Amino acid sequence: MIKRAYDLFLTTLANMNRLKIISSLRRKNLNVGEILTETGLNQTTVSHNLNRLKTCGFVTVEQKGRYRYYQLNKETITPLLDIIDKHVKNNCRNVIAKKNRQR
Repeated sequence: MIKRAYDLFLTTLANMNRLKIISSLRRKNLNVGEILTETGLNQTTVSHNLNRLKTCGFVTVEQKGRYRYYQLNKETITPLLDIIDKHVKNNCRNVIAKKNRQR
């Protein structure tokens, strides 16, 4: 059971379309139309990936008038992303730079 939960969580985080959405939501809360503009993804892709992000608790939704605004889970996901940023900065940049030079 826990292995499957880890798999679901990590594969949710590892998807490039979801990372684009997460990156946009790190700057501010957005509705679907704004996410479409920010990411360049189509509506079906955004809706499908927002559903996965909601299912796994990465985002929450707040209704404001006719629009639903999505925001990152500030309790768990925002701090996790900050830790990932720190790790990447300290440990992965040389690997990425080296890989780019090899191309």
